[in-house]
Order: sequence, then structure tokens, then C-alpha cells
Amino acid sequence: MLKRSLVGLLCLVLCITFEGYGQKQYQWKEKTEDGYTYKYVTNDPMGARFYQLKNGLTVVLSVNKKEPRIQTLIGIRAGSNSDPADHTGLAHYLEHLLFKGTDKFGTLDWNKERAYIDRIDSLYTVYNQTTDAGKRKHIYHIIDSVSGVAAKQAIANEYDNMMASLGAQGTNAHTSVEETVYEENIPSNALDRFLAVQGERFRYPVFRLFHTELEAVYEEKNRGLDNDGRKMYETLLSTLFPTHNYGQQSTIGTIEHLKNPSLKAIREFYNKYYVPNNMALIMAGDFNPSYVIKKIDAAFAYMKAAPVKEYAPAPEKPIKAPIVKEVFGPDAESVNIAFRMPGALDTRSSVMLTVMSMVLSNGKAGLIDLNLNKQQKILGASAGVWSFKDYSVFLLGGKAKQDQSLEEVKKLLLEQLDLLKKGSFDESLVKAIVNNAKLAELQGLEDNGSRAESLMDAYIKHKGLQWTSDVAYLDEMGKVTKKQIMDFANRYLAENYVLVYKRKGEDKSIAKVDKPAITPVEVNREARSTFLESMMKIPVTPVEPQWLDYKKDIQQSKIGPADVLYVQNKENGLFRLYYRFEMGSWSDKRLGMAAQYLQFLGTDKATAEQISKAFYNIACNFSVSASSEETTIAITGLQENFAEAVKLFESLITTCKPDDAALAALKDRLRKSRADNKLNKGAIMRGMIQYAMYGEKNPYNYQLSDQELTAITARELTDLLHGLMGYKHSILYYGPEPLATLTPAVQKAHVLPTTFREAPAPVKFTKIDQQENTMLFTDYDMVQVEVTWVRNTMNYDPANTARIMLFNSYFGGGMGTIVFQTIRESKALAYSTYAVYGSPDKKDERYTIRAYVGSQADKIGEAITSMNELLDDMPHTEKIFTTARDGIKQDIETERINQDGIIFSYLSAKKLGLDIDYRKEVYRAVDSLSYGDIAKFHDDNLRHKPYTYCVLASSKNVKEDDLKKFGAVKKLTLPEIFGY
Repeated sequence: MLKRSLVGLLCLVLCITFEGYGQKQYQWKEKTEDGYTYKYVTNDPMGARFYQLKNGLTVVLSVNKKEPRIQTLIGIRAGSNSDPADHTGLAHYLEHLLFKGTDKFGTLDWNKERAYIDRIDSLYTVYNQTTDAGKRKHIYHIIDSVSGVAAKQAIANEYDNMMASLGAQGTNAHTSVEETVYEENIPSNALDRFLAVQGERFRYPVFRLFHTELEAVYEEKNRGLDNDGRKMYETLLSTLFPTHNYGQQSTIGTIEHLKNPSLKAIREFYNKYYVPNNMALIMAGDFNPSYVIKKIDAAFAYMKAAPVKEYAPAPEKPIKAPIVKEVFGPDAESVNIAFRMPGALDTRSSVMLTVMSMVLSNGKAGLIDLNLNKQQKILGASAGVWSFKDYSVFLLGGKAKQDQSLEEVKKLLLEQLDLLKKGSFDESLVKAIVNNAKLAELQGLEDNGSRAESLMDAYIKHKGLQWTSDVAYLDEMGKVTKKQIMDFANRYLAENYVLVYKRKGEDKSIAKVDKPAITPVEVNREARSTFLESMMKIPVTPVEPQWLDYKKDIQQSKIGPADVLYVQNKENGLFRLYYRFEMGSWSDKRLGMAAQYLQFLGTDKATAEQISKAFYNIACNFSVSASSEETTIAITGLQENFAEAVKLFESLITTCKPDDAALAALKDRLRKSRADNKLNKGAIMRGMIQYAMYGEKNPYNYQLSDQELTAITARELTDLLHGLMGYKHSILYYGPEPLATLTPAVQKAHVLPTTFREAPAPVKFTKIDQQENTMLFTDYDMVQVEVTWVRNTMNYDPANTARIMLFNSYFGGGMGTIVFQTIRESKALAYSTYAVYGSPDKKDERYTIRAYVGSQADKIGEAITSMNELLDDMPHTEKIFTTARDGIKQDIETERINQDGIIFSYLSAKKLGLDIDYRKEVYRAVDSLSYGDIAKFHDDNLRHKPYTYCVLASSKNVKEDDLKKFGAVKKLTLPEIFGY
């Protein structure tokens, strides 16, 4: 359910109507199959099987044969809540270390390595207990020296390389307050190999390469210090929960604890919580559950159950009056109002909380949506729920318009709560909320990730014991009455909130984690453990790739002058209709603004608010988006409401009335958004990269000037919208309606001219040549420094596609690549780093190489030098090359492009001048490529070439003279970057 996400638990019988969705019985049943007993819930749309092995390990399996892949999650019911109070961040540390291998993999010779690992363990114990700065520095120097020797026996990233060799995708993990979860998406035929690795992974993890990984965690902490959103989150939790560990223990850990790690404490945490009766293995995808459960049992039977004492906090005392906090930072201002609510274990309260939050904010027809966002009384506002086991958090958030105070935003948000408590909403809204929730679940069922996440969430919160309530969640939502919502709101929402103002200004409380002295360690790229060799001998059943044949997979027709591209939905009653125009903001800068303006307009027959309600009531939606060269209108929802939805939209876009007040408000909000963009480091860096690629005049700063924005009238925007259908566009449809009956249905609602008007010629932007090394620098108040390398190369050639994919997989496109191994694993210079050779999206455009390092400011020289060395001289590692090549083939073998993805694949190929599925040629060509081919590609395109460096940092931390060592420095102003 919805307490997890709107695409969490989904309906398996997709063709059912909403009227027949409820009225079902959800009961636990038990069944034995091939010697294994499992439990299931009747009418569970995911058909989830809940097993508990003899040692207590929970296994939950959900079959979905949409594609030959499996989403796997291995979860432990222990997160930062369970950290020792004197070692916060420990669960997160451990998560990182579970990627380092065991005594069987990740090592050349464990017998030789072990003595050094034990020595490092002892040194950290002494280091942890030492307070004298000089002595600590001396001990760390010894740790660094011994770690360097130990690393000679380590095989860095062997886990990542094993997963890549299996064809795994999304190799990752996360730690939160109540959980640590390890994530993999694997091909179905790699299941046996995967389980061999995972069974070994948790048997006896070795905490090798610890001090370089610790530095990566330092970098992660520093990135959090630069993230105003993260600071607001932690401030909210610490204030809402003055007793509970939700608020008292940071997941990444305090700076003091980060500086004083204890391998002994980490091992104790592992032994205490990483036991089978506190773990779950979730799988969703294409497999035979009877076969899988036997394999899982065999792989994890060695694990022994042990008593686990769950975190049991003392109850929080009620908040009796508003508590106000302030957070400072360079990003845009905002306000959050948070209420402490009952936790997820209280199912009834969870249902009420979900419905209540959506009455306020559902994106279309909630009180906040209509009263604040639709009327543009605020830059943007929303409501939502953070659902934890012991408590939940109900959150209101908003951003101020130009010349609007955060106090005014707070007042407007609280006014919506008053309306909620008074019942100033129509009872029909509740029914619409439930119908839209069911629609979202229908849309999400095919995603294995959503299935697995829902099941893991249930395990973390209640070990799956309340799955009957979870399956019945939507039915329970449908029973909620207006009076119950009012009573619930009046009971829980009073003066008992925490208010956090995010204000612009210097955060004087920041104390970054300083860089320790680290000597680069060996990564032994060519080495393979005997375990890896044996794992690779486990047989796999080949999977045949499936190619698209656009002529067969897409039906084509005409409606007047418009081309129709059609793929039938044979699975459920959902449709997606698109009008795709071959013109965008490069043809008319006003298009993006017109697309936004439309949502605030009404017609002679209905106001903007009434139109939003009408769409929401029929569980349909529309959107208009304008990119640089295309404009896309999307209308989606239930096929049974197709005609009504299309009619509603066509009436709106062809008869919308100019509204001067709405336009004035939109202009004010756009001005504020533009100002906020200049405060956002991500937006600034994106602009710098475009400047590096295209020069002074580039797509990023091709914006309406302040004068142009002011001059635009309501009439010219509505004229633009009224006339849009007269321009050339294609009609794309994915849904259950047969083409023969769809065409007249669309023709009836979608009025087209006899011939299309010619669109304005788009502005042309040309990528520039990098003639010499140049440092583009922009000053930003931040702890870290971010550097992106940019170089434009040759024109697009489809014959290069396989070579480029293989190069990226080898060089810098993932965690098992040369760049990641060198800069993060060996040298500990960054938490995040990559280097990819980017392909254009249309023919006659040029490729661009982009590399990135995000590190501490005092590492900038080392970080730039290290990346430059790799760009100039690419190390040769046959093992990584073979893994990269095999991984590409496995990805293609198990990829299934379906639904409207078929249409968009065709359109993308068409832009590149192709009329076939390019993957077929890549699959054939990649086998013929050798390391020499990508080495030559590297030398021809990257080696000793000039680059434009985009450097985003604080001028207090980075000196211009240091940058000049790498190239001429050009300081970019924000108006140069943004164009306004």
C-alpha cells in the first residue's frame, strides 16, 4: 500500500474495474509444495509467498514473468536506531564494508592478509581510545602504512565485478533508521551464481580496505553538509524526537564518531544483528518459486539464529506548543511543518493518515493543490507522510513567492489544516482519492522494484505479519468517511508541531570532516579469487535476446495529416495518448511558459479548479511539456474514461480564456524560481557544463530575458495554445482500444487542419572545440568542491555504438570500472566519480566526454591530477574488460522493451537516422572487439586532449592560483550561466 508508495502493492488482475476491486476477503493460508511450507494471503495481487526457513530466515517470493530478470533485496532489521550511542553511523559503515568480500573472495591469500587485518583492527581500537592529537596522528600513520601492505593481498571491487559478470544492474545498498538493505537486479539465468555469492558474502565479511572506505564515508558526510534538504530533514527529526533514536542518532553518524571508528564495535554489531531471524531475502521477477526456495535454503543454511533485542524506546512526551527551528544555507528558502503521528504498526491510523494527507495534497484536487498551488498563492506547496515503525511524520512544506515571507507561507499552510478540520472539502474527493490510488497501483504492478520494496517495507515494519492489512489497505481507504477524516485531523493536528525555516545565509555550525593522510593502496585489478573462478563455473541457461521489429511491433495509420503510431495494451484497461510536436523552446521560447500557464486557465464552461477536479474524479490526467526541440502532450488514465478525458483536454486547450491575474502570478513565481535556480548548486553545474559544451550562447541560457518575460501578454499565450494543434504532430497511443475503433474516436475529439502549419525554424546550437585547457569557475558556499571535465569530439556514427558502450563499461561508467577503482577505492579522493563518453540523441551531432569528481576542497589538486592521469593513460585490465563485455551482452539479452516504450524506441532511433533496433548490431559487434580497440578509442579521443574544467566551489576554500596550474581560469557569473 499507499503508506509505502502509490505504486507499492499493486493489483495483479489488471483488467478488473474499480467497482469490483474491493469486497474481497484477505486471509492467511498455508500450503506445502516440494517439501517447503509457505504462507500467503488470499486475493493478494502480488501472489507473495512467505517462507521461514529452519534458521529463521524470512524469504518472500513474488513471481512476475514480464521480463527475464529478478529484483532482489536482502534486508536486515537494523539501521541507525540500533547504533551504539557512542558509535553512531556504525550500521552505515557496515553497509559499505559488506562490499569488501570475505576470507574467500576479495583476497589473493587470506592467510597472508589476515595478520595485517588483525593488526589494523587493534590499531583502530587504540586510535579510538587516544585523545592526544599528536599521538592520534602517529597511530593513523601506522594504520595507513599497515593498510598499504594489507592491500597488496586485497582484490578491490571484486564483489562489484562479480555482480557485473552476472549481468546485475543497480548494485547498491542503503541504510535508514530501521533498516539496512542490499540491492541487486539480476538476470533470471544468473540466480544460482547470485545465491552462491550472497551466501558467501554474509558468511564471514572481512573489513578490508577500511581506511579508504572510511574516507568515502567522510566524503558522504561532507556532501550532506552541503545539502540544505538533508540538514532540514535531520533538524526536523531531532526536534520531533528528542528521545527516540529517529532524532537522536544520525544515520551517517556524528563527526566525532566518524573520526573515531571501532572495527571491534562494527564486528559486534554484525554478529548481533546480521542473523537469519533478523533478515529477509525478497525476490520479485521471473523464476520458479519451488526451485528458488530450495536454492536459498542451501545457500543460507549455515547461518545460525540468535536472540535479537529490538530497539524499544521510551514513549515521546507530547508536544504542547509549536517548536521553531532555523536552518541556514545557500539554497532557496522554504518552510516545513511536521507533526508526530502514530507509526505504521497502527494500521487504522496509517490508513487515516494517508487519506488525510491526500485530501490536502494529491497533485490535482487537494486543498493545497486547489487553494494554494492552483491559485498561485505560493511558489509551491505539498503535504506528505514519512512512515516509520514506531512513529510516522505528517509533513507540510512550502516555498515562498517573490517578496513573500516564510511566515506568510506558514500561515497559508496552517489555514489549509483549519479547512481540513472544519470539513471544507467535498466527500466525493475521498472516492476520487481511492480511485486514483488504485489507478497508480495498476500502473505500477509490472515493476519488480516496486513489488520488492513493498514486501521489504512490510518485513522491516512488522516482519510481514500484517500483510493481510497491507493487502486490504486500499479497501480500508475506501471505507473512510469525511467525518472520520475531520475527527482524525482534529485529534492529531493542533499546536503540536515542529516548524523549520530554511533561510538563506551562512551556516556557521558546519564543521567538515578533515582529510587524513592516505597513501594510495593497491587494487590488484587483474587478480581473481578462487571463489570467483568456481562461481563462474556454475552453469547458466542462455537467454535469447528479443529484438524489436518496428514494422511489425508498431501499427501505423493516419488521422488527417497526422501520423498515428499504435501499440495495443493486451494486459489491462489503461491508456496513454500522446500528441508529439516537432517543435520546442528552440522554435519559440514562450512554449514552456505557455505549457505552465495552461494549468491555471479555465474556459467559458469551467474554471481551472473545476477542470482539475473533473480529471481527478475520472482517474485521468494530462500534462504538457516543452523540451528544446519537441513538445509533448500526454493524456492518461482508464480506457473507459478515454473519450471524456480527451474531450476535457481538447476543450481546455482550444477554448482556454486569457487570465491576466493568473499570468501575473505565474510571472512572479517564475521570477522567484529563476532566482532560486541561482542558489542551487546542481542547477549551476548543469549550466556550467552547457557553457563548456556550446560556449557563451548555449541551450541552457537560451531563456526568456527579464524584459521578454515582462512583455508577454495573456492573449499571446492563449493564442499560442489555441493554435498549437495546427502545427505538425504525431499521435501516439498505447491502450486496449483496437486501432480500427481508436482512429475514429480520436478523430472525433481531436480536430485537425487539412494541412499543418510550418513551425518556426529552431535556433541552432553548435558544440565548440576545446582548443586549450580552460577552468570555468563559479563561487558557491559549500564544503566540497565539484569538478566536471568536458570535451566535444567527433560526429555521431552508429558504427561506434558498440565500441563506446564497451569503453564506458570498462573505463568509468560504474563502480567496477577503472575510474572508480582508482579515484575512490585506491586513493580515497572522492565519494562520487565517473567518466563517460556521451552519445548525442540525433544524427549529425557530436559526442561529448564528461568526467566528474566530487571531493573535499583540500583534495582538489590530487583529484584533478588523478583524473587527468586516467584520461591520458588508461590502465589495461583484461579481467575488467571481459566483465564489461559480458555485462553488455547480458543486459541486452534480458532487456525487454514493451508497451509505449516500443514507440519511443522507434522515435529515438528515427532521430539518429536508424530504422532498426540498434541493440542487435551492438550484440553482434561487441564480441569482435578487443581491449586494443577501446585502448585506441581512448587514445584517439581522450589522451592528451584539451578539456574545459567546470569547477564549483567556495572561493574561501579554493585558490585561483591553484586552478591556474591546470589551465586559464575564467570566472562565470550567474547571469552568464542562466541567461537572466
